[in-house]
Amino acid sequence: MAKTGTATTTATTVGGSVPSAAGELRSELKRLLKTILDEEEENCGIEVIDRAQEALAALMDIKANSSSAAAAAGAVGIEGGEGGGDEEVGVIASCPERFRCPLSKQVMRDPVVIASGQTYDRPSIQKWLNTGRRTCPQTQQVLSHRLLVPNHLIKEIISDWCEKRGIKLPAANPSSVFPDVLLMKGDRDSFFSLLEKLSSGTLMTEKKAAAKELRLMTKGNSSVRALFGDSSDALTMLLSPLSARDVPCDLHEDLITTLLNVSIHDSNRKLIAETPRAIPMLIEALSWGTIQTRSNAAAALFSLSALDSNKALIGESGALGPLLDLLEEANPLVMNDAAAAVYNLCINHENRERAVHEGAVVVILTKIKENNHVDLLLPTLALLSSYRKAMEEMTEQGGVQCLINAIRETSCQRNKENCIAILYSICTTRTKLREVQEEEHLHGTISRLAEEGTSRAQRKANGILSRLNRLDNFTHTA
Repeated sequence: MAKTGTATTTATTVGGSVPSAAGELRSELKRLLKTILDEEEENCGIEVIDRAQEALAALMDIKANSSSAAAAAGAVGIEGGEGGGDEEVGVIASCPERFRCPLSKQVMRDPVVIASGQTYDRPSIQKWLNTGRRTCPQTQQVLSHRLLVPNHLIKEIISDWCEKRGIKLPAANPSSVFPDVLLMKGDRDSFFSLLEKLSSGTLMTEKKAAAKELRLMTKGNSSVRALFGDSSDALTMLLSPLSARDVPCDLHEDLITTLLNVSIHDSNRKLIAETPRAIPMLIEALSWGTIQTRSNAAAALFSLSALDSNKALIGESGALGPLLDLLEEANPLVMNDAAAAVYNLCINHENRERAVHEGAVVVILTKIKENNHVDLLLPTLALLSSYRKAMEEMTEQGGVQCLINAIRETSCQRNKENCIAILYSICTTRTKLREVQEEEHLHGTISRLAEEGTSRAQRKANGILSRLNRLDNFTHTA
């Protein structure tokens, strides 16, 4: 009874005047509360209490709807008298939930991916991280690093959605992110003094203390990270202890983590790549040291590979083999960073061939079968599927059935799309098509995707179905 009343009141409110409806509900609620309070407990009817609860619930619904519309308007910069008015606010309020930042609940202007694989709007997650938190707000997973990687795919999807509806999505407001702490002269002097301790013949205890301090300084302040660009020797001084034999594990971890922090600063990525031994030291760190060191080394290579020129250099330096070894170890702390780095590197065509020769297909298919990091590994497999050797290995390793199973089991449309795209590349011979045909007769997986998938997935699925039809015609003719 209460639910029916609430729904009716809410529908009336949405269709009519929100302020007047809210005012009427408040008056009704006051009257009912006065009745309840004035009457003796035993004389107060259940019906009166029910009506008060209904009025309160309806009032809360109105407030929630008004807040959602206001948030949606704010998310796209809609103000009174501009941007299409109530109709446009209504359109934004009905946008897909995945377009909204889980923290701000507003449409994302600058979506970024964090170490846990979740996407947030940059200003919101930056504020979260700037408070010192090291966990993902949604999964509560401890983050292996604080890199914010632009999610170009979701940003493009949001832009297309808004454009089709005539909504202009303004640029993100950089002032909404907490500013970095300004450096004083004493901070700069301290910074170079710490580097001096690392590169000079000081005691090991002093080197460890200096490395730990630099790790903390570069962790949350880009002004400190930018200082490495002010001195041509700063990076060489930072890495100098790694040239010695038997580097203590804690010193090794602090230095590699500091290098990761420094790589987050855009202008430092080219500088690091040009510093002798910087990339080789990161690659060496993938294979020895603490698990945190190896994870941070992978994260640093991922950060550096944001530059196209660095992708080629890192691949030529032999990073893909150790990264795939890390991925194969299946340690949850390092798998995400290793998988992200391998994907970024494989955007480069030469690196795809290197990855195939390093055994990437076997490693990736094994992880997908184990349902490990499927979201990151499927796009990488799709990149590799342009190589004949990769397609042959996928077939030999049971890739066709693995990909069909993934289409059936995943709810992610992007994963389905990658799976069917790979299958489209693989299934070019009668032998492979017959394997798909048997599965299709049993479950109709591809036919279903041809009807319900994304536009690209539907094209690929229909392409495979056409091949299957030709195979049937050939068989009948024979």
